[in-house]
Amino acid sequence: MKKWYQNLTNNYPFLKFLGNRYTLVLIFFVVWMLFLDNQSLWDQRSLNKQIDELEDNKAYYQEEIAKDEQSIKNLKNPGQTERYAREKYYMKKDSEDIYIIDIEEDRIKDSLAAAKQ
Repeated sequence: MKKWYQNLTNNYPFLKFLGNRYTLVLIFFVVWMLFLDNQSLWDQRSLNKQIDELEDNKAYYQEEIAKDEQSIKNLKNPGQTERYAREKYYMKKDSEDIYIIDIEEDRIKDSLAAAKQ
């Protein structure tokens, strides 16, 4: 084994440093920490991606919560409640008639907006 190593180091002098046991331990330690450990580089990378996705979701939901809170404040006003019911649920008074005009362009915009979410 020793003769084989000497022949190898004579042919390739840059491999001499591998004969040192400290170098071998250092290489083993680096490989272990980068690839084999529970907190390896690959695991940390995937966890960071998940954290970024969750932070994006958090920001989106906080914006939605702010919009909903504003809607709730608006609905406490009786005039706004009536307006919302008429627009969203097509409610009417007994003496009124409602005509719904459905424009195709608006449907396309609404379907595209829903698809983005």
